[in-house]
Amino acid sequence: MNALALRLYSLLMWLGQPLLRRKLARRGQQEPGYLEAVDERFGRYQQPGEATSELVWVHAVSLGETRTAAMLLKALRAQYPGLRLLLTHGTATGRAEGASLLRPGDVQVWQPWDSPAAVARFLDHFQPRLGLLMETEIWPNLVGAARARSLPLVLVNGRLSEKSLQQALRMAPLSRPAYGALSAVYAQTELDASRFRQLGAPVAGVFGNLKFDATPDAAQLAQGRAWRQALAQPVLMFASSREGEEDAFFKEIKAVAQVQGGQSSINSVANEPARTFKALIVPRHPQRFDAVASQAAQHGLRVSRRSTWAGNPANDQEAMDADVWLGDSLGEMALYYGLSDVALLGGSFAPLGGQNLIEAAACGCPVVMGPHTFNFAEAAGQAEAEGAARRVASMAEAVQAGLGLAVDPAALAQAVAAALAFAARHRGATCKTLESLRTYL
Repeated sequence: MNALALRLYSLLMWLGQPLLRRKLARRGQQEPGYLEAVDERFGRYQQPGEATSELVWVHAVSLGETRTAAMLLKALRAQYPGLRLLLTHGTATGRAEGASLLRPGDVQVWQPWDSPAAVARFLDHFQPRLGLLMETEIWPNLVGAARARSLPLVLVNGRLSEKSLQQALRMAPLSRPAYGALSAVYAQTELDASRFRQLGAPVAGVFGNLKFDATPDAAQLAQGRAWRQALAQPVLMFASSREGEEDAFFKEIKAVAQVQGGQSSINSVANEPARTFKALIVPRHPQRFDAVASQAAQHGLRVSRRSTWAGNPANDQEAMDADVWLGDSLGEMALYYGLSDVALLGGSFAPLGGQNLIEAAACGCPVVMGPHTFNFAEAAGQAEAEGAARRVASMAEAVQAGLGLAVDPAALAQAVAAALAFAARHRGATCKTLESLRTYL
């Protein structure tokens, strides 16, 4: 049954290659990065092959996983100065972020499409000595081919939501052999570990979340806080917003706007009606920046984009006149969290599982989250229990709760302290992961 399922899956992967090319062409219209080195997706490379099996392969599919990988790579390079990296990705944002991690002798290519031929060309060409898969990426042919070549594959910072577990169980003839063929899984939480075990994965440790070990960019954080201080008014941020959520956010922002003589003035709602606030939105996906700006305009809200600021927005009249600030830059989340009093958690107000709240906590920015946090269930629950986050049922409640907290100095100071303590309390996953990887290195 398992062999038949794999053959059918492999046939579908082979037949799907033209569809993948068309999909990449469409995505490339908005994100040109998807048009780069397309043949790498099918196991055809310009880089010379490696005959000495020196490369350590790290697969970080997207932006978040790549940033997490950066922390582990920093520790690995410190312990093993001669380490040479083979870095793969699935998204354009992940690849762009990963380029900054490369050193002389490293290689960066796209993740191979999970057809037997593409996977074989990838592994035969680069011959890595160890593979580290970040968080969630399990592909049947890729894992099976690595096992056949005696290539150790370790799932690092592993997480598996209940939803993903149920999906994997429905495809058990494919998923069980794939998870079972891994050399080790280092899970984030005991709950993740339990789910991995249900799929037959060899859980070798529960180390916590590597994201807790991230250190926010100190210069960005200081700049954001200085800008906020100069404003002398609260900033409410919608962090890593997702499609389907922004409309509700803009509606709530509009609901607290007063229109006077054609000018809209957004005011706070928490017992201080004369105290204005600034609304900041940072979309999760950069290709949607323009769409989100247009959506805000459709609600009658004036938008000022971060990319147009020459410096402190407090000194920019257009920014100060705007109803909504749009964070349309990459790699500046520490600045945005420093600029904000409170952050609403993107992905949690629609059934998307929520985005990562750990970076916000590390920056001392309290979080208000919606009901959907299954991607980071344990971290969200811990943050709520420790006072670093609040949970609400809707976007309307989130805006009210966020603004209420932002204008209550005592409550805000308590929440900030709780966020910083929460972030500090759960550090240490990098050291545990590094120690366990010594077996392979």
